[in-house]
Amino acid sequence: MIYTKTGDAGTTSLVGGSRVAKDDHRVEAYGTVDELNSHIGLLAEILRDMKGGYYDELKVVQHNLFTLQTLLATEDETIYARLPQLAEEEVEILERQIDTLTDLLPKLQNFVIAGGTLAGAQCHVARTVCRRAERRVVTLSREAKLDPVIQRYLNRLSDYLFVLGRYAVVAVGQKEDLYTN
Repeated sequence: MIYTKTGDAGTTSLVGGSRVAKDDHRVEAYGTVDELNSHIGLLAEILRDMKGGYYDELKVVQHNLFTLQTLLATEDETIYARLPQLAEEEVEILERQIDTLTDLLPKLQNFVIAGGTLAGAQCHVARTVCRRAERRVVTLSREAKLDPVIQRYLNRLSDYLFVLGRYAVVAVGQKEDLYTN
């Protein structure tokens, strides 16, 4: 059965079973990462047929985000230690992907206006949700011990989504909409 009715009073269970308010900082953090994961899923489907392996890269990102969600939803240190962790190497992979994409793009002189193509626009939607998730993690980190790789990964992921958004426009011959005022 999908419904349990246990959340009807405004609480939810964390990994390990403890209950917290649905607007708890921990729930806000993993819930925003969950929202980001959904946007990445939509982006992956939009880019499924684009050359370059971006669909596969985004599927890896989704798996990494699910790992982050689980870590963020766990306050019990004993359980947390037994969970799969996000390796620093995943941040480095994003950095290499950013560098590869950046080399394919014209030098940026202005701010980019989101859009240009459906894929480009969705990259920017995902990027802004990623930035919000990062802010939620920063808030949570003030009251809970978190692995710093979580914040670094989200920070790098937003950069990756930015350059992927630019590439998704330029690669199909569209002109980027640049802010010029």
